[in-house]
Amino acid sequence: MPRILLIEDNTANLELMSYLLVAFGYTPQTATDGALGLEAARNELFDLIICDIHMPVVDGYGVARQIKADPARQHGPLVAVTALAMVGDREKVLAAGFDGYIAKPIEPETFVQQVETFLRSEKRKAPTPADMTAATAHTPTTRQTVLVVDNMPVNLDLARSILEPSGYMVLTAARIDAGLALAREHSCDLILSDVCMSGETGFDFIRVVREDPQLRNIPFIFLTSTLSNEKDRAVGLALGATRYLFRPIEPDALLAEIKACLCEAGKAS
Repeated sequence: MPRILLIEDNTANLELMSYLLVAFGYTPQTATDGALGLEAARNELFDLIICDIHMPVVDGYGVARQIKADPARQHGPLVAVTALAMVGDREKVLAAGFDGYIAKPIEPETFVQQVETFLRSEKRKAPTPADMTAATAHTPTTRQTVLVVDNMPVNLDLARSILEPSGYMVLTAARIDAGLALAREHSCDLILSDVCMSGETGFDFIRVVREDPQLRNIPFIFLTSTLSNEKDRAVGLALGATRYLFRPIEPDALLAEIKACLCEAGKAS
């Protein structure tokens, strides 16, 4: 099994990359800043290191300099994950010692294939039909529809990559007004919403949902950052949320909570 190290300080990006790799049979190790990534790299020889550029403590360029200066590790592929927003960024990344890059935002449908181009052929895990279904299937096998509302595109991508392989039809919205429009237009079986969003909050969203005769009986789950606290959780539940969950959460745990809510609402298939 190839040894892959992910170095990324953004929790949502790290969860998405890890989930996609695990879905294809890989078992990545993770580090949440450059210093921790360098420590992990010193303790083990990895077949591939994937590293963010903009991180606290030690940034991606610092990681690249130290790894490429180590004779035992300098020949292992080192791949940047970056938005490449400025002219000349690509050249700067390659000049720093990176062997290539994967552009942000991560594309769930192609991420694993991009990663595998940097692995030696004997280290690649040939995807089975089950792997393909688990990571990239877009045809739901159930009639249940989940509406996901979050103003962070990476969180929407992560939710879609978790829910669609399990057969759910996923609708996404980055704003509350767009979420309400989708909920009224489609027959939604469950709503999954962040709390902290631009402008209105998830609490404003659930108030409208619970006051709307068409929507009030839809199970409603808050999935939000650990920056929220138990007081916020109490408010969310008091407003009618079925669950109030904190990130990070394992994909299997999220799926179990969603299934339990649908069962309680009599919507299980």
